[in-house]
Amino acid sequence: MRILIAEDSNVSRHVLESIVSKWDYQVITTTDGNQAWEALQRADAPRMAILDWMMPGLTGPEVCKLVREKGVEPYTYILLLTSRTQKEDVIEGMTAGADDYLAKPFDQQELNVRLRAGRRIIDLQDELLRAQAALRYQATHDALTGVTNRGRISEVLESYVSEAGHLGVIMLDLDKFKAVNDTFGHAAGDAVLVTVAQRLAGALSEKDVLGRYGGEEFLVVSRRTPEELAEFAETLRERIAGAPIAAGDVRLSVTASFGVANRNGSGVSHGNTLMKAADDALYQAKREGRDRVVVAASPER
Repeated sequence: MRILIAEDSNVSRHVLESIVSKWDYQVITTTDGNQAWEALQRADAPRMAILDWMMPGLTGPEVCKLVREKGVEPYTYILLLTSRTQKEDVIEGMTAGADDYLAKPFDQQELNVRLRAGRRIIDLQDELLRAQAALRYQATHDALTGVTNRGRISEVLESYVSEAGHLGVIMLDLDKFKAVNDTFGHAAGDAVLVTVAQRLAGALSEKDVLGRYGGEEFLVVSRRTPEELAEFAETLRERIAGAPIAAGDVRLSVTASFGVANRNGSGVSHGNTLMKAADDALYQAKREGRDRVVVAASPER
């Protein structure tokens, strides 16, 4: 655990650094409040800070207030070190955003206990952040393939519709996928879906977002030009069909049919318009024999 010590007294600062270092903290020191505030704004800022109340530049409470007002994340645990122990002073420091305070001259064991309490708070917050991140991931990603789910890819499409520039979608559906499940079981079907998602994801650029739209359907939302998007769809088709997919003890040849739709500057105002055009093109690809790309005419509004 990294910890910031902000103390303008050379003697006090060295004493604090020596004590805290023995407790397996990595210590960073500053000599005034401005330096402390600068250190706490960095991307790699220490998660804990011991701030002297009175320092050149910003005071300890002023640094606390700035940290809390900015909402620096992840959370920084701040302990104020002060010789001001009147109730009004304690209230002022805690109101400014300090988590705890310790009166000078301080007892080493008391300081150790206060810092351990701070570490517990930080550990609990880290657990909460990990849980929140996991929930966000689960809410936006397909559990089987790991790509974005239908809800999230639909949100991406609608957000892109409101922006200027090129926009298109590729909708693809695995050919005769039901036969895979019926013949080899759902575990084999799942293996096929996972491998297809990996092959698709491996071809994406920063212009593309991939999502599982449902069952054996995938959707790519892209900012490529119409010409690029048609070529890209053909690349994806070849990536899927290019090699058999291992599904348990069997290796399966898998193909997919593709429908491509572009905005083409037509003033499309809803993602559903592009989706309908791509879906129609996809089913045309199915009717024409599968394992092919069909590009839709520019959709109307």
